[in-house]
Parts: sequence; structure tokens; C-alpha cells
Amino acid sequence: MTKRPVICWFKRDLRVEDHPALARAAAFGPVVPLYVVEPDLWTQSDASGRQYAFVLDCLDSLREGLARIGLTLIVRVGDAVEVLEDLRRETGAERLVSHEETGNGWSFARDRRVADWARGQGVIWDELAQCGVVRRLASRDAWQGRRDAFMARDIVPVPEGARALSVSGVAPPAAQALGLEDHCPERQRGGRARAMRALGSFLTERGESYQWAMSRPAEGARACSRLSPHLAFGTLSVREAVQAGRAAPNGRGKAWAGAMRAFQARLAWRDHFMQKLEDEPEIEWRAMHRAYDGLRPREPDAVRLAAWAKGETGLPFVDACMRSLRATGWLNFRMRSMVMAVASYHLWLDWRATGQVLARYFTDYEPGIHWSQVQMQSGTTGMNTIRIYNPVKQGHDQDAGGAFTRRWVPELRDVPEAYLQEPWRWEGAGSLAYPAPVVDVAASARAAREAVWAVRRQDSFRDEKARVIARHASRKRAPRRRGDDRQLRLEL
Repeated sequence: MTKRPVICWFKRDLRVEDHPALARAAAFGPVVPLYVVEPDLWTQSDASGRQYAFVLDCLDSLREGLARIGLTLIVRVGDAVEVLEDLRRETGAERLVSHEETGNGWSFARDRRVADWARGQGVIWDELAQCGVVRRLASRDAWQGRRDAFMARDIVPVPEGARALSVSGVAPPAAQALGLEDHCPERQRGGRARAMRALGSFLTERGESYQWAMSRPAEGARACSRLSPHLAFGTLSVREAVQAGRAAPNGRGKAWAGAMRAFQARLAWRDHFMQKLEDEPEIEWRAMHRAYDGLRPREPDAVRLAAWAKGETGLPFVDACMRSLRATGWLNFRMRSMVMAVASYHLWLDWRATGQVLARYFTDYEPGIHWSQVQMQSGTTGMNTIRIYNPVKQGHDQDAGGAFTRRWVPELRDVPEAYLQEPWRWEGAGSLAYPAPVVDVAASARAAREAVWAVRRQDSFRDEKARVIARHASRKRAPRRRGDDRQLRLEL
């Protein structure tokens, strides 16, 4: 009996290697490899042109990878349910295979509509895991072991002898056709080959200084693996990264050994944070600890929000980081922490508004990581340390000499180093084409600390905190180092 075609729906898994869904589809029958450009997805407030440009790179690479095994990528534009129904009618497919996706609220709702469609049409939809996130997890108690077991499994081989089906597709629309206008001149490029080059150079050349350089925006741009966008859009699987890191040569000294341990830890914490959104999708728009839902005005101060987003707060290191992020689509972990914390504490802006801005700026935006970490830096989880960064001190600590600050804030090129992070104290400040600080750093931090701790002192706070810990806290305690709060460290 002739086997019916199987639709393999690619989403945030744009590769053919270690691809359980593609292997499953190829085992059932002729494969229709499908990518749907969903215009509504790209109109969401967390989407941006830099992300779409990265996806277009990845689709070119995926097309080449599929061609090597005799398959043709089919790209269609429209609502996913409508596209899938059209393909079902054209091909007679009775099975849909894809990976599970821990995405934003929009993609979650879309997947529920796809599930309804599949049931209504008698289509079997196989959703397979591609990372350590566990769907419908009953308890976090055994999660770590399940995640580690997944990472230890053999890499799924690229299917051989896959059978193709002739189906028409279209070229992906240009960004402008989707309303995406986003200038990011130094963004990372996507695709499998670039992912593998980044992985290889990190494990053999760039990674030696990873442990200390990841805290600094200039040095971190080279010393960090730069795999985060490739993991976010799936040109590289997490399992591939884990196993490659474990197979890296030993005996290269303490720096390399420490770097590889740190790399493995961050890959594990990546899955840990994604599990939070999988378990509680509402944390994209509700405070993890409900007592903090009304902490800050839901309508943020428009002037402060715009100044922060443009890098015009008058706080040099913050502005340098935001301008760098806008131009490159990437920022190192500690500076991600700092810019979010300054927005939340010093500028007293609601995390939902500033989180959307950062989501658009990050080429490597991964909803499952992003929203729980945005909340951590805003003090709304109820179970994490309240950390209010001093942006002046961070500038001195992480940009000694001021080269990064001067590059991105050239208005301060003539300011002496002693005043670079506090130019308002310099006698020549009046001649600068640079704004005065939008807030007093010390006073705003003090007011924020008092407000956040006032919530923590409420009688009902402890019960809700217990709920959050039971649902989301790690069951594996790691050694803590001075100054290490394990927050916003996962943008690899």
C-alpha cells in the first residue's frame, strides 16, 4: 500500500541535523518539508526585522541541507491553519510532525488552533522534544535528570533515502512586505555553516577567557560562544552544543576547563528558564509573584522609556550598552542584566514595556528565557535576590579605560576618564551635546529598593513565594561565587 505524505513543519528548528521531527517524518512516508511565514507573527510587539533577516539566512541554509538529502523546502505565506489545510487537500497528508515550541503567547495560541484543526480533520500531529524542556511536567523534582538523559542520547542522524513529493512553494517575502523596518548593521548572520564555525572557534580558540570576559561588553563579544541566535532558531541543537562541549579536548589548563564547565552550566540553565515559560505561559504578561503585578505604572513614563530605548538617558554606560545592542542585536549577559535593572529600578518602568523593547533588539530573542529573566531583573519573581545595579560602578568595573563607552557614546570623547561615567560632574559638562541624567542614580535606587521591599513585607507574600518556588525553582543547588546571581547569563 502506498504511504501517504507526511508534513514536516519547521518552526524554530531550521536544520536537518539532530532533527527528531524530520527523522520521524521520513520514517512514515514521502516528506513535505514546510516553513510558514506567518505575517501575524511578525506584527507582534516582540518581533523585529533583525530576527526575520536571521531567519531568511537560516531558510537558505535549510534549503541547501534538505536538497542534499533529496528534499525541497516548501515556503508558504499565511495563517498556519489555512496553509496546513491547503497542503492536506493537495497532498492527502494525514500526519503532521513538528517539534514542540515554547514560544510567546501568540505562538501558543496558534499551536492550540493547529491542534484543533488536526483533530477536526483526523490528522495525527506528532510533536517531539528538541531540547530539555518537558511538556506537561507534573513536578520540577525529577526535571534535571530527564533533561540530562535527553542530552546524553545519540545525535539523531540525518535521514537517508527520504522520499520527496512535488509541491509548490513561494519565495519568502521581503521584510518590508511584512512591515519590518529595523536597522541593525552589525547583526549576526544565520545558517548552519555559521553556527558550526561559531561552535568550533569557541571550543578551540575564543573560549579560553569565557569565564571572565563574558561580563564585559567589549571582550565578551569575542569570548562568548555567540551561539544564542543559532540555538534560538535551531540551526544548531542544544544537544549538539552540549555534546560538542563535552568532547572538547582536555588537558589545556585551568582556564579552558573552567570555561567548558561554565558553558555546560549555561546550556543547562537555558533549558531551566525555558521550562518556566512552558510551565506557566502567563509569566509573559503577569508577574511571577502576583503581589508585584501593580508595583510599577502599567503605562510607563513615555519620555523615560524612549530615552532608555534610544540610549539617551544621560547615564553613559547604560546608553553605550543600549546603542551597541541596537546596532548589533547582541549584548553580553551582565549588561543585559544591568540595562533591564536600570529600566526597572532607577527609571521605574514596567517590565512588560521594557521587555518588549529588548525582545525586539535581541536577534537571539528566545521567549522561554527572556520573560522569566526580565522579571528576575525587575524584582517580580518573589524568589530571587533583588539586585539593583549601580550603572556608574558597572561602567568603571566592566569598561576600564572607557573604550566601549567612547565608541558608542562619541559625544563623550573629550571627557577625561575620571569623569567619563559621571560627565555631569565634569567642569566642561555644559559644552557637551549629551543629555543630563534623567534620574539621580542614588536617590532613584533608594526609592526603588524601599518600594520593592515594602511588598515583600506583606503578610501574604510568603505563601505566594512558596507557590513560585514549588513551581519554578531549580532543585539542583550550585555553588555561588561572590557577585554571581546566575541572572541573565544565558545569552551564550
